[in-house]
Amino acid sequence: MTTAGVGPAAGPFFFGARSERLLAIVNPAAGGGRCGRQAARATAQLLAAGVPLDVAYTTAPGHATQLAREEFAQGRRRFLAVGGDGTAFEILNGVFPEAGSSRVTLGLLPLGTGNSFLRDFLPERCEATRHALAAIASGRTRPCDVIRAVHASGALYYINLLSMGFAADVAALVNRRFKPFGRPGYLLGVLVGVLMLRRRAFPVRVDGAVEFDRRRCLFLAFSNSRFTGGNMLMAPLADAADGKLEYVRWGPIGRLRLLWNLPRLFTGTHIYHRLAERCQAQWAEFHLDEPVEVMVDGESLRLRLERLDVLPSALDVLV
Repeated sequence: MTTAGVGPAAGPFFFGARSERLLAIVNPAAGGGRCGRQAARATAQLLAAGVPLDVAYTTAPGHATQLAREEFAQGRRRFLAVGGDGTAFEILNGVFPEAGSSRVTLGLLPLGTGNSFLRDFLPERCEATRHALAAIASGRTRPCDVIRAVHASGALYYINLLSMGFAADVAALVNRRFKPFGRPGYLLGVLVGVLMLRRRAFPVRVDGAVEFDRRRCLFLAFSNSRFTGGNMLMAPLADAADGKLEYVRWGPIGRLRLLWNLPRLFTGTHIYHRLAERCQAQWAEFHLDEPVEVMVDGESLRLRLERLDVLPSALDVLV
């Protein structure tokens, strides 16, 4: 393990049990490199505030998962994602499913591109990094649901959202072509996604449904929190601690009407469009013939999904 311990010169509070100290896992590539430039100053502020903290830097995709898994096995129960939603996603998948037997705390220091999950907890006109630093320093937490996504090759866990169709196609474009542009890259991805628009069926049924829904659609989204892509209000009625998924489906709208209605995805009013449907659910089941493009907590993956389940209040988040 290559974790570098950083902290005050002395003090019994810092040198307590491993389970009581935060491990800040820093993704220096997040935010187009912004995280690498700002992480040291941010973690120094936490140390100055008396937060017991160790720091580790990732060197490649998947490294945060490896670090979190190793530290969890050695008794660590408090983690800090320094980066974006993808960094938090990797840490989460390093500690689950093992975390089901003990409480894990996750903080988020938003130095990445999207930082969508944290927006649910920001007071109006509050700067995200300042709010996060205050929350971490105070130790204030709230319970959060975790969603387990079972697929043909295993399972993964998320706290923000999983989407298929247009939103996943846009995420794939952003991650593969436009990531270095930061937030403007999301807009570029949306515009290119409209030009390449595909409307497909993703057979799914949610709790209470007998038959699989095989209708073509623009996208399906299964949200635990409200935002995606930084400020896209995909699921305005979602609550990260209500024990349920917020399921949003938008029917097969055409390109021109999609362009006309795109602003509604940023205000949350798209759920009132005549082609939109939404409901709350505790599980969803899929009947896919092959892997499809999936966007989950900012990461683009190809998965043959089988089922989603809510793990109520399975995580404590520092917000």
